[in-house]
Amino acid sequence: MLALGFASGLPLYLTSSTLAAWMTNEGVSLKTIGVFSLVGTSYTFKFAWAPLMDRYFPPFLGRRRGWLVVTQGLLMVALIAMGQVNPKENPFLMAALAALVAFFSASQDIVADAYRTDLLSEQERAFGVSVFTLGYRVGMVIALAVALILSDIIGWKYTYAAMGGFLIIGMVAAVLGPEPTAESPPSTLADAVIKPFQEYWRRGWPAILALLFIVAFRVGDAIAFRMYTPFVLKMGFTNTEYGIITKLPGMLGSISGAVVGGLLVTKIGLRRSLYLFGSAQALTNLLYLALYMHGKNDFFLAGTVATDNFTGGMGGAAITIFMTGLCNKNFSATQYALISSLAAVPMQVLGAVSGYLAEALGWTNFYVFTTVAMAPALVILAFIPRHVDRDIKPEAVTEHITRPTIAPEAAAELAAAAKKGAG
Repeated sequence: MLALGFASGLPLYLTSSTLAAWMTNEGVSLKTIGVFSLVGTSYTFKFAWAPLMDRYFPPFLGRRRGWLVVTQGLLMVALIAMGQVNPKENPFLMAALAALVAFFSASQDIVADAYRTDLLSEQERAFGVSVFTLGYRVGMVIALAVALILSDIIGWKYTYAAMGGFLIIGMVAAVLGPEPTAESPPSTLADAVIKPFQEYWRRGWPAILALLFIVAFRVGDAIAFRMYTPFVLKMGFTNTEYGIITKLPGMLGSISGAVVGGLLVTKIGLRRSLYLFGSAQALTNLLYLALYMHGKNDFFLAGTVATDNFTGGMGGAAITIFMTGLCNKNFSATQYALISSLAAVPMQVLGAVSGYLAEALGWTNFYVFTTVAMAPALVILAFIPRHVDRDIKPEAVTEHITRPTIAPEAAAELAAAAKKGAG
């Protein structure tokens, strides 16, 4: 889980914040940097080809591990190619290559998420997802902090080649890891395409509210995320300063956040954790406002980055546990791809206008806005029935839908009748 999480998290910054730093160095405008977030549209629409990865797979290593090795190999080649292009001189070619990296990265996420969902039992989920999230955050930090430092030493060309080389870690994990056995994999492409959607929507309004919550949970951070690197660099920090200051505090914050988040979920429950972590994650944005008002300060930046990564690690672990619990293991690749694609909508769509918002509002109002943007998600969470994120089985769908609206005794009778009828 740690190695595969690392491989999944590594490409994200290389088509977003790290690329934004490169473009800022080259003198590309904020508006263009913001629009470049559209190259990650694949994260939003990965559910479109997830059924193909559920139904078909390479003739080696199995249904999940085979795809992991293929997607990671393609990612390595695409990242090396990105390093050969200057984003100011060839913006359209850079956009095309970045979009290709995002496509391969989204494809890797499809199979990695399915692998994790298939392999972890309900009892293992909180810890296993936390370890995966920990690896994911470490990959993100390395793709930003280490890449920024390397860019000042060996240039962007070789930096992106080095980042591609890190994917060997994920490939080794895929080869050595166990292959999960699907409960009932789709036998035809039609089944792989249609049944995952039918099964999810038949759960009714609780499932719909869950999707709305997942989308709203990302709004504030999605807007702030795209302007994070330009903001710090425009404060006067160099690439090396930014990389050094970010590396250790960011790494420690991410690791401790993911671990503490997983432990707290097991202690206080997922629902309370989502309220707590979501609020903390939003309030962290005010630290960037405080940094802006204070002025350039290395220690202030280090503390802000550490706190931001800590709350982000907790929130990321909790929302991933929540999304994993919504998936039927018979269709894990397609259902998780659908859910996580919707979660990526704010990052891609709102990220595209983040530059316009920053210029229109100014940094003060911008960070206030990104803080209060978490409020709708917490309101929606209050209306989601409890236990909606438990392991979903076809025979339990009736129970999940009826539990919030009728007496427990009647719910038990209906569930027993449903199981008897299924038998």
